[in-house]
Amino acid sequence: MIPEILKGIIAHASQEHKDLVERAYLLAYKALEGEQRGNGHPFIEHPLGVASIVANEIGLMPEAVAAVFLHEATRGNDALLQQVAKEYPQEVITMVEGLNRISGITPKDTRLQAENYRKLIVSYSKDPRVTLIKLADRLEIMRNLELFPKSSIMRKVTETIMLYIPLAHQLGMYNLKSELEDLYFKHSDPENYRAITNKLKATQGDREKLAQEFVRPLEVSLRESGISYKLKVRTKTAYSIWKKMQKQNVPFEKVYDVFAMRFILDVPLEKEHDYCWEVYSRVTQEYKPDTKRLRDWITNPKPNGYESLHTTVQNKEGAYIEVQIRTARMDDMAENGHASHWSYKGIKSVQGLDEWLKNVKSMLESSEANPYTNAVQTELDEIFVFTPTGDLKQLPKGASVLDFAFNIHSNLGVKCSGARVNGKIASIKDELHTGDVVEIMSNKNQKPSADWLKIVVSSKARNRIKAKLKEEEGKLIKLGRELLERRMKNWKMELNDDVLADIAKHYKMKASAEVFLAIYEEKIDLLDLKDFLTNGKEETLPDKNEQRGEHREKQGKSSDGDYLVISDKLNNISFKMAKCCNPIFGDDVFGFVSATGGIKIHRISCPNAARLLEMYPYRVQKVRWKQVSNTTQFQTALKVIGDGDASIGAQIMDCVNKQAASIRSFSISERRKPGNQTEFVAELGISVGNNAHLDRVTSALKKIREVKTVLRTSEKS
Repeated sequence: MIPEILKGIIAHASQEHKDLVERAYLLAYKALEGEQRGNGHPFIEHPLGVASIVANEIGLMPEAVAAVFLHEATRGNDALLQQVAKEYPQEVITMVEGLNRISGITPKDTRLQAENYRKLIVSYSKDPRVTLIKLADRLEIMRNLELFPKSSIMRKVTETIMLYIPLAHQLGMYNLKSELEDLYFKHSDPENYRAITNKLKATQGDREKLAQEFVRPLEVSLRESGISYKLKVRTKTAYSIWKKMQKQNVPFEKVYDVFAMRFILDVPLEKEHDYCWEVYSRVTQEYKPDTKRLRDWITNPKPNGYESLHTTVQNKEGAYIEVQIRTARMDDMAENGHASHWSYKGIKSVQGLDEWLKNVKSMLESSEANPYTNAVQTELDEIFVFTPTGDLKQLPKGASVLDFAFNIHSNLGVKCSGARVNGKIASIKDELHTGDVVEIMSNKNQKPSADWLKIVVSSKARNRIKAKLKEEEGKLIKLGRELLERRMKNWKMELNDDVLADIAKHYKMKASAEVFLAIYEEKIDLLDLKDFLTNGKEETLPDKNEQRGEHREKQGKSSDGDYLVISDKLNNISFKMAKCCNPIFGDDVFGFVSATGGIKIHRISCPNAARLLEMYPYRVQKVRWKQVSNTTQFQTALKVIGDGDASIGAQIMDCVNKQAASIRSFSISERRKPGNQTEFVAELGISVGNNAHLDRVTSALKKIREVKTVLRTSEKS
């Protein structure tokens, strides 16, 4: 009954650990019986997949594997968890409890409070392995995202980029992070994902050939020097390339560090610098270096300890190649040590969180049998509390109900009379804890008192209480002044600054405001005051004032004879535009020799491109555009989605016409969204002169207030 995948996971474990994992699996199998995934397969496949990642890709111990199964068995079932807690080790139960709490998080808007949700995940992870298991869980979900309903796919995609990728990045789990990034990119922007991955496939042979040609003349030279080295060819991920394209505003072809040649030297510690510069010298003797691209982090390592020589060289054909030179020790430090990638790339550090993550990473690097036994737990200085509607609020540790009320709104804070915390009545001074759901109760007659300052710990609450007390005091001072003015009028006396100064001096007060307040609070007897003003004279005492406190283009030269040139004759017998993607002038395209002998021109981002490039590379033809006449028109299609009804159709057609694009077909429909709102979907077939013309049409459509999305689609003919 134990599946083969699980047998493989625990094959080398002790018998005790095998029994632990198998018992946990059988419990989950029984608890999840009858539940299915989106493809109709048993749901138990999900925890099995997570367990495989936890053990084989992250390298956690069998206790963590058991926690995966127990978590899936007990989530939402507290009675079963209590029973399980009696039968399994405490460290396993601690992990299960953390995973169960994290699974109960339902972010209202991940984009607005991503940092707080990441901290919440960490705060629920009393055992650091909880976060690592959660990362494995998310990776398994993203690998099988097509099994989920469309309504939840984009939510999971957003959570992945906002919550889980940054955590993986900070933990230095680069392979997991890169895969999550590419899976996010694939589902969030399929058009550009296909374009880049297809370009990587189309240029893979060129890169391999370039790498071979690059290292060939250096092999003899390096062999003669007696330097022992290993060569790595590192290709950037599609997402990483896309980010660089956006940051530098360049096309794929101008990202000339799509791949890098990394020399890893096996040399004695005392000779590291000498040998690195020796390899640099031999590389730059053979190839022309771009001195502006030299980065010497050997002589002056980065503050995080990163050491390496980086440069960019140009071969005889004009192609640029990034070269990295480092020793095996430096490479290990860069990949696994304290100079980890998350620090190297400058990700924003968070006090408390960074220390905790650093502990996790040191545990992962530990070679002890069980590196978690003596782990130091670092607690965060914040708590995270939910409103009844699911909003997440961050508060200082030790915060009270009153702190929470002021965090929601100042006016709610000053009227706060108590709360319901997790459904139970609580007073304003009760302390809150991470995960609490708090509903504030208010009373219109409630007013702050000085005692409230002893209850709150947040600066916002403290400052607002002080301001409110001062405001209330100001009202009392005003009433006290009005009372004194009336009495002095009755006494036939004038109230002026000199008189007020005499009164303050007599009662040993620093300001007239104290006098007015004391009069309102009846701390000054008005008959005594009258007697003083009529008969008494005092010497003036001095007042005491309070002190307040670079880049070049990547060139690839090919003769015109290597390309099929697309001219005005779009119906030329030798080539035709593929109907599946409708290329237009300026698109990145390639030719594909069809079974009938004609060539079909496809966009590089065509949905069919990946299959054609991978299965039939020998039928792929390089293509370039020849400048076509202004009268040449290309057919393409757009889908326009937005809020509102079909009456927007006239505005859409007018917008397209103003951009001098011909409308060949048009249809618009309505559909209901949650909340009984209406959404329109318009489909247009249009003719444009080139992709710049199409960009102008798209840009104009996006300026329509109701329009939310404009997509280029395959035209239905």
